[in-house]
Amino acid sequence: MELPEHISIDYFRTSQEQITLSAAAKGRIDHNRAYLDNILKEGNTYYGINTGFGSLCNVRIKDEELSQLQENLVTSHACGMGDEVPEEIVRLMLLLKVHGLSQGYSGVRTEIVQRLVDFYNNGIHPRVFELGSLGASGDLAPLAHLCLPILGKGEVRYKGEIMPATKALEACGLKPMSLAAKEGLALLNGTQFMSSYITWSLTQAKKLLIWADVIGALSTDAYDSKTEPFRHAIHRVRPHKGQIDTAKRLLQILDGSEMQQGTKVQVQDPYSFRCMPQVHGASKDVVDMAAGVVETEINSVTDNPIVFHDEDAIVSGGNFHGQPLALQADFLAIAMAELGNISERRTYLLVSGQRGLPPFLAPDAGLNSGFMIAQYTAAAIVSQSKQYCTPASIDSIVSSNGQEDHVSMGSNAATKLRKVVLNVQRVLAIELLTAAQSLEFRRPKHTSPALEKLMTELRKTTSFMAKDTILHEGLIAAEKFLDRHPEEVTGLKF
Repeated sequence: MELPEHISIDYFRTSQEQITLSAAAKGRIDHNRAYLDNILKEGNTYYGINTGFGSLCNVRIKDEELSQLQENLVTSHACGMGDEVPEEIVRLMLLLKVHGLSQGYSGVRTEIVQRLVDFYNNGIHPRVFELGSLGASGDLAPLAHLCLPILGKGEVRYKGEIMPATKALEACGLKPMSLAAKEGLALLNGTQFMSSYITWSLTQAKKLLIWADVIGALSTDAYDSKTEPFRHAIHRVRPHKGQIDTAKRLLQILDGSEMQQGTKVQVQDPYSFRCMPQVHGASKDVVDMAAGVVETEINSVTDNPIVFHDEDAIVSGGNFHGQPLALQADFLAIAMAELGNISERRTYLLVSGQRGLPPFLAPDAGLNSGFMIAQYTAAAIVSQSKQYCTPASIDSIVSSNGQEDHVSMGSNAATKLRKVVLNVQRVLAIELLTAAQSLEFRRPKHTSPALEKLMTELRKTTSFMAKDTILHEGLIAAEKFLDRHPEEVTGLKF
């Protein structure tokens, strides 16, 4: 598959195919590199191309040492620590780095970009580590680990094994490469580490937002709540897009439910049910806003300096600064954590022994504890997510002898965002299993056809808990169930 000129967030749903560089991309890269080679013959000084880096920017490097300069840069900056970055994120990093360099303003050779394509297509995934980037000057440490294997250095994951990069290269018929002037800097400067984490989080968030509506609808019938708060007139007079879309979707999911036909005793339902359009909808609006920022970012040139062959200039600037991403990652974490927050409240009500449901949804409460501790687990996860929502972007630590005196900490914002998204899936899984258990006590009445289909699919991996059992196994099964798309298990189109 030819790498498109513009990548959207939705592109990454099908990004496992092999990729190729278009003729247009190769032309841009070659033309830009030829310009740089000609400029260097004039003997002028350019940051990071023939000077040292950071606060060493005033140190001029000899022409015969420029290749060694770039190799030293990659090697010295590969100092990440902490947890290993998941392979699916590493693949995104490779893809986004290729796409960024393909814009044709980074001064690299086509063969360097092609080598990253080779890694992607052959499943050679460099070992990258979460800690080390300040979210400015580029994601230096993570991108250094990503690019070490170009030199035949570092370790990779290949066909399920960890091995030296040289071994994987040999297995694929590839040889280590040396770097020309500017190339190491172009590989390390950029926001592809934090961009990849946020892109992954956005793709997951979009799916979880639908799941939150589907599970919330299931809980609505399970708790014998009303659909009146979802009527269009309410949302027409407060027309936030996410709110309107959520209310419409909840009615779509609950359409045809027998449980909504009878008279409801209560005048109003608790906020966690009644205000789903407002709460879920607000999170959707944040996701939409963040997706716009991230799409701009992943289609941008974010290294430094930028080689403008079309303007006859090489300009040092700050496109590597991750502030736009850092702010969005922090806001996204808050928006997604709120989905878990309101979900846990619905779980709490379902196990509280109200509206004809037994305490803790246990058929023989007392002898059995039922879903009592499942709610504890949800509460613990929600609390952890709240702690992760402390903004990273409000922090900055001076680095490089004061040359880099304000940083975004966007990498920390991005990695903790992913943790929040994973937590939201776990909390929704707990609500799903709790709502399914609750619904069984409403039989022989049926919920909507879409939700009955969901129940049928869910019961292929989980069962009604007639007596206490190891609930962990059911919760993990429910969490994995949410890896599927809601359309697949409801038969609806969202």
